[in-house]
Amino acid sequence: MATPKKLVLAVIDSLKPEMLDRAIAEGRAPALAALVERGIYVRDCVSTFPSVTPVASATIATGLGPDDHRIPSMNWYHRGEGRYVEYGSSFQATRAFGVVRSLYDTVYNMNLAHLSQEHRTVFEALEDAGLRAACTTYLIYRGRTRHEPDLDGVYARVARAAQFRHAVWGPTELFYADLFDSRRTGCRSTLGMPGQRDQHTGCVGAHLVEHDLVDFMLLSLPDNDSYSHRRGPYAQVTSIAVADRALERVMHVAGGPDRFLEDHAVIVASDHSQTSVADRLDLVDALGSWRVLGPEDPTPDEAELAVCPSARSGMIYVLDRDGHEATVAKVAGDLQGLEGIDLVIRRDGEGAAVWSARGELRFAPGGEAEDARGAHWHVEGELAALGLTVEDGRVEGRLYPLALARLWEALECPGAGDVLVSAEPGYEFVDWGGASHLGGGSHGSLHRGDSLGALVMCGLEPPAAGAPAQWRLGDVTPLALEHFAVPS
Repeated sequence: MATPKKLVLAVIDSLKPEMLDRAIAEGRAPALAALVERGIYVRDCVSTFPSVTPVASATIATGLGPDDHRIPSMNWYHRGEGRYVEYGSSFQATRAFGVVRSLYDTVYNMNLAHLSQEHRTVFEALEDAGLRAACTTYLIYRGRTRHEPDLDGVYARVARAAQFRHAVWGPTELFYADLFDSRRTGCRSTLGMPGQRDQHTGCVGAHLVEHDLVDFMLLSLPDNDSYSHRRGPYAQVTSIAVADRALERVMHVAGGPDRFLEDHAVIVASDHSQTSVADRLDLVDALGSWRVLGPEDPTPDEAELAVCPSARSGMIYVLDRDGHEATVAKVAGDLQGLEGIDLVIRRDGEGAAVWSARGELRFAPGGEAEDARGAHWHVEGELAALGLTVEDGRVEGRLYPLALARLWEALECPGAGDVLVSAEPGYEFVDWGGASHLGGGSHGSLHRGDSLGALVMCGLEPPAAGAPAQWRLGDVTPLALEHFAVPS
C-alpha cells in the first residue's frame, strides 16, 4: 500500500464562495485557483447552527455536531458553574465578563473542559496512529502532546498578566498566538491580533513544510473573518488575497504548486459564511419584562433568565426550574413577531417547535421524511416556517440548508439554551459589550447566507462511501482520517 501524501487543512474563516470565485477571476488568489483547478470545489458546504466560529471549529476538528462536541455557541450560560462563558464576541464583550476570565475560557477551558472528552479530535486520532500533526492559532487544538507556555518570549509579560501559566495538550507541533510555540521558527503573530494571524500561519507553515516536520497540518487563516466584520462580506477579495499569499508561501518552499502537490493533499474549508448587517436588536431589551442575569450581577439568585447573544444567533436560558416548561413557552412567545427575529426554536415534548412569521412547525427524529443526508424526520404543521417541501418522502429546503438536523443538534447540545433564536437577514444581536457589526458583516443564523461555505479538496481519493448528496463541515475530519487510513 502506497504511503499517503501529507495533508494540509487550510481553514479560511468566513470564506464566502461567491467571493472566492471573484478573487480567482480577478487573479487575486493564484494558490487557491491552482487547488480549485486541480481538485473538487464544493460551493455549498453546510455549516453548523449556530454558524459561529467556536461551534464550527469544533465540528471541523472532531467531525461532530454540537450535540456531541458540546461547544454550544460564542456566548453561553454554564449551568453547572452558574455563569456566562464568553469566547470573544468583541473586545467590549470580553471586558464586560472580565478580560482574564474570557481569555482563560477561550485558550484553556474551551479545549480542556468544555469540549467533549468522549470523542477524539483529528489531532488526537492522528497522533494515536503515530502521525505527526500540527496546528497554527486555532480555537480547537487538543492533541496528545503537552506544551508549556512560552514565558521567555517577547510577549512574556503580557502572557503572565493574563495568567497564561499552564500547559496545554495539543498536536505534535502547536503554534498558538505566540503563547505556545513547540519550536523556534522566527515567526510572530503579535499575540494573535487581527491582521497578523494569516502571515504568522504562512510563516509557520512554510517552516514546517521546508523542514519536513509534519504529516498533517491545520493552517488557520482567520483574518478574512475580521476583515469581513469591518468591511462587509462583499469586500472579501482583499482579505482572501491575504489568505492566498499565506498558502502560496507554504507551497513556494516546496517549489510551487505543482511540486507541492506531488507530496501533499490539501483541503480548504470555510467554517461558515457572512451576510451584511444593516440593523441590530438588543435581546436583553427585547426581554425587558424579565429579570435577566447580568455579567457581574450583584443578586444573581433573583435572575429569571440568562440571555446569550452570539452575532446573528442567540440562546435564552430559563433559570427557575419551577414551572420550567410554561416559562420556556412564554419566553418563546415574547420573542415571536419582534422585528429582527426570524426563527424561535425550542424543545416541545420529545420533539422541537420552530416559529417564524410564516407559521409554526414541529419536528422530531424518525418518521418517513428523509433529508439530503439520509436522516429521517417526523414533521407536522406549517412547512413554510422553514421553507420546506416534502415530496416522495424527501424533505428539502433551500432557505435553511439541512435545517432539521442542524436545529436538532443545537437543541441536543447539553450546554444549549432553552430557547434559540436566529436573526432575520440584515440583523445582528447586540453582544453583552453593546457591540455589533453594523455596516459590516456577520454570521450565526440558520439562513443559507450565513451557512453555506466553500470546500476545496485536492489530491484526496474519493470518499469510500461516495460523495454525499450534501456536504457538511462534519465531513472534513472523516476525509482526513480516511486519507491516512486511520479509524475515527
